[in-house]
Amino acid sequence: MAGPLPLGDPAPTDGHLPSDLVIDPNVPFSAYLHIPFCTVRCGYCDFNTYTSTELRGAKQEDYASTLISEIALARRVLADAGALRPMDTVFFGGGTPTLLPAGDLARMLEAATGAFGLADGAEVTVEANPDTVTPAVARTLADAGVTRMSVGMQSAVPHVLASLDRTHRPENVRTAVAAAKDAGLAVSVDLIYGAPGESLADWEASLDAALALEPDHISAYALIIEDGTKLARQIRRGEVPTPDDDLQADMYELADARLGAGGFDWYEVSNFARTPERRSRHNLAYWRGTDWWGFGPGAHSHVAGLRWWNVKHPAAYAQRLAASESPAAGTERPDEESRTLERILLLSRIREGIAVDEVPAGNRSRVAGLIADGLVDPAAAIRGRIQLTLRGRLLADAVVRALTD
Repeated sequence: MAGPLPLGDPAPTDGHLPSDLVIDPNVPFSAYLHIPFCTVRCGYCDFNTYTSTELRGAKQEDYASTLISEIALARRVLADAGALRPMDTVFFGGGTPTLLPAGDLARMLEAATGAFGLADGAEVTVEANPDTVTPAVARTLADAGVTRMSVGMQSAVPHVLASLDRTHRPENVRTAVAAAKDAGLAVSVDLIYGAPGESLADWEASLDAALALEPDHISAYALIIEDGTKLARQIRRGEVPTPDDDLQADMYELADARLGAGGFDWYEVSNFARTPERRSRHNLAYWRGTDWWGFGPGAHSHVAGLRWWNVKHPAAYAQRLAASESPAAGTERPDEESRTLERILLLSRIREGIAVDEVPAGNRSRVAGLIADGLVDPAAAIRGRIQLTLRGRLLADAVVRALTD
């Protein structure tokens, strides 16, 4: 397996890493644990998730043990490569992680900690559906070493939740946040704007409701219509309108103003934190391109420029591990041009931005035009950094195109 890997190269069944892979022990290491179960599939979601009727050949009650088998495999693979490092961040995502018993999540975290160790002050996050969080769940997670809960609020307006196929009760967001805080967990709430039928007043109500919860962190994502989703089919049939780009821009500007007045500062285009310490360090690891192992069906991993992804269905994932084989379905090692594009795409979105000298030399002269268009902060550019203005955040894709085309 020495030498560059073409896109989609088959993954080795033993999971071993290429012998020529140079792993920097000083690069932070993270773990993502994918929990692929949901009670209902939301109309806008294209994540690798499954309802109970779609699980054929897999059982939720067996999932923790199956994923722990991949943790054992990962430890062997990374130890053989001389690349064992403690985890700086751990993130349970999905799906709905809190559909599993809290004890199962605790077992998985214990296994990962035993395999790799946790760095001092590590961040450990669990995504949660508001209807599944009780004081007992929050305490069990906190006792297991979880430090942070990300609550899927999405909206405070019932008709907006209905348009997104969200089934949680709005009042349960308050009880979930209270339970997490009482257990000593930091709290993030996730919001989505631009849903069919959502007005600017609806969005303002959701922002105010989120601020009233006094969380540490708020994510505000524009609704994106993904191919193959129920919502995409509804729009194609004319049953619901296509999201209005101008309205979404107004919603983003309102979010920036409202959240800023409420004590939150943006650190990534869609993410706001009360203090730098409350930023999502796990997501920053992705944006900064550090190393991580993604556990679970469909999860993606990245180590020293090598990427791989697991088989998607929980049954196929379990079968691979039961046979003592890697669940990885394929690998790739992007070339220098692809890595540069991705680095600009990701780093330009965070507050610190990207150094001008990381942009291809032929495109650096375009920075002056971006400043003239009000997309890039001129003072930061003088210091050698490309940092987005508010207008630049609204047109981040245009900035990336200018820096990479």
